[in-house]
Amino acid sequence: MDRPRRFVVEADGGSRGNPGPAGYGAVVIDPDTGETLAEAAEYIGVATNNVAEYKGLVAGLRAVGALLADGPVGTGVRVHVRMDSKLVVEQMSGRWKIKHPDMKPLAAEAAGVLPGADVTYEWIPRERNKHADRLANEAMDAGRRGVPWDPSASTAALDTPRSSVAAALPPAQGPPGDAAAGAARARAALKRTGAEPEPLPGSEAPGASRTAPTPAAAVSAPAPPASDPVTPQVGWGAAPDLGAPATLVLLRHGETALTPQKRFSGSGGTDPELSAAGREQATRAAAAFAARGTVQEIVSSPLRRCRETAGAVAERLGLEVRIEDGLRETDFGAWEGLTFGEVKERYAADLDAWLASPDAAPTGGGESFAEVARRVAVARDALVTRYAGRTVLVVTHVTPIKTLVRLALGAPPEALFRMELSAASVSAVAYYADGNASVRLLNDTSHLR
Repeated sequence: MDRPRRFVVEADGGSRGNPGPAGYGAVVIDPDTGETLAEAAEYIGVATNNVAEYKGLVAGLRAVGALLADGPVGTGVRVHVRMDSKLVVEQMSGRWKIKHPDMKPLAAEAAGVLPGADVTYEWIPRERNKHADRLANEAMDAGRRGVPWDPSASTAALDTPRSSVAAALPPAQGPPGDAAAGAARARAALKRTGAEPEPLPGSEAPGASRTAPTPAAAVSAPAPPASDPVTPQVGWGAAPDLGAPATLVLLRHGETALTPQKRFSGSGGTDPELSAAGREQATRAAAAFAARGTVQEIVSSPLRRCRETAGAVAERLGLEVRIEDGLRETDFGAWEGLTFGEVKERYAADLDAWLASPDAAPTGGGESFAEVARRVAVARDALVTRYAGRTVLVVTHVTPIKTLVRLALGAPPEALFRMELSAASVSAVAYYADGNASVRLLNDTSHLR
């Protein structure tokens, strides 16, 4: 029997504004030689990142179809798609339900280009998708000039070492439909970036349905040997190439009725909704993130005020919201709904102990700061592992955000009382593969002015 023809498709899309001027790029590669077989790119007008990414996928698959039309008949085909869009990869693999109305026809179009059993999907970090990314940017640049993308003028392939692409895709193993082999290959790819995935407790998107992968011909690769533990670098010496960090963009929820009154409002109280002011703050935050166009994933505390804030951003960006229980606010026990002055009047001794020690809990069975720090650190580690190389919007509360910043700085617990965090403010921490963290931003409210 003749060996099936094998292709790698790398696709990407971008939007400068999300939604904003958008374009896609796709490249078809011979996995055995690393040769570029076809390129496609187009400016598509105003669209979101996800729409552009799906259009890039369709263009890449159609380019494979065109190559097949010119090639030998009856040899079969195996197509391996690699993208840095987790959303597109998971939806096309059948593991995530497609809920957004703009995505459904695009996904159906992509699924109809080639038989589903001939196509497999893999998420890769953005730095390994540079060729398609450059094509997408060339298309957007051309659109800005009012001209179509010109393949003869493209330089997207010049800085992309094709040998590394060929080495990254070993020969196919396992029968068609070997989903385990495909999963193993995805894990191996993530291990190469230090991002072995682990399940996030309670991190399913509200209403999202996860199903078993649809049958697909898988391309597998053995996991690389375990490497020695990495020691975090100290000082200003030359650092190894650690790749892109996992960046957590920390958005405090918008105001509730309790916020301007400065009342304790944790996870043990009434779970208030956003006020009118809070909804306006969420809308402004959403507009700011759309203009920046950098957020790739959204994770939220389970509390209502965070879910509503995250939902406003998700709707604007066309992304799903995942819930992480470890990001909830402190349980303030009997202090819930009270002002600081009221707590001091009623529970003076307990308040003094709480201010003096991270191990002291609020009156009535609340959480100590030490307990909160432990669960926030667990949530942080899971997010950093799952989203290595990605930019994630984390919508949460005062204590979790201050805790993440404190831990990144290696500051003592009392530092929690020396930070100001306004409603709907933005902070950011980047986490590198060597274990180091870098605080990039704290309490930015420029988008609210």
